[in-house]
Amino acid sequence: MPHVTLKEVADHVGVNVATASRALSLDKNSLVSATTRRRVLEAAETLGYRGNQQASALRRGRTGIIGVIVADISNPFIGPVLRGIAGGLGGQGLLPIMTETRDSSEELARICDRLLAQRVDGIICAAGRQSDQAVLKRLAKEIPTVLTVRQWPNSGITTVSADDVLGGRLAAEHLLGLGHTRVAQLVGPQDIGSFAGRTQGFSRAITDAGVESIIVDDVIRLPTLDAGHLMMETLLERTGSHLPTAVFAQNDSMAIGAMHVASERGLRCPDDISIVGYNNVPLTAHLTPALTTVKLTAYEMGRLAAQLVATLIEDPEQSAHTVTLAPELIVRQSTRAL
Repeated sequence: MPHVTLKEVADHVGVNVATASRALSLDKNSLVSATTRRRVLEAAETLGYRGNQQASALRRGRTGIIGVIVADISNPFIGPVLRGIAGGLGGQGLLPIMTETRDSSEELARICDRLLAQRVDGIICAAGRQSDQAVLKRLAKEIPTVLTVRQWPNSGITTVSADDVLGGRLAAEHLLGLGHTRVAQLVGPQDIGSFAGRTQGFSRAITDAGVESIIVDDVIRLPTLDAGHLMMETLLERTGSHLPTAVFAQNDSMAIGAMHVASERGLRCPDDISIVGYNNVPLTAHLTPALTTVKLTAYEMGRLAAQLVATLIEDPEQSAHTVTLAPELIVRQSTRAL
């Protein structure tokens, strides 16, 4: 098919190229009369001008762009979520642009303002702490917004997340079933809903079983490998020779950090200490030993978030609702029965 030029669009309407260009520009279309703008848009679509997708978006008052906000792009769990978002939006003719907050509330607020200024059609947010609820609630009132990965109960914002209370319970029940009666928990930031849920589920199951539990909840900003390293060192120093026989780290990065420290201290996993992670990020099956973990369907989480934001764009009056995905325990070689 021959390439259609802007001049051909302009000639079809009977205007000069500069006028046609302004009519198709997001920044300059207000300089052209409504009648001329409509005729140029119709001509662009009719002739198959390469910019017809933009023209169609302009006619509908849309840009075709979705802002995607994540807390930490280096988190290995986020990659599959982003792939799911991109796949879901591509099928809707929407283009994602990704931004990172590094879990800074100030950066989150700034990014939200910038995305609104860029006239994105919607926002998918996989970031935010408890203190950021007000910012995101205001955002959801201005533009179709979907939360994913993280969540706040009764926030009034459409959300796609995992049942982290169940996930924490699955980790606890696995260790209890293996006969562990002295366990530890490396806790992520509790002002992030997903980590608070994991703590709740694990702690409740352990308490109900009457098992001794040690909680390491030193304040960490990001649940990284380094954080897991630091918290495992704290656990070993705190317990001395009376070590727990099993550790639940609230994400895989922290679990890997804990495994490294155990190895450095001459502890064998799982012979001396069993370790359970959370998320089932890529490559956990290829560690030595392979990591027992709680699997979340990251790709599906992203795909559903994309589907929901597209639905909200088409019908902004839809009531907010929550989609909760069930986690699954993946048993590998980092845990053993006593």
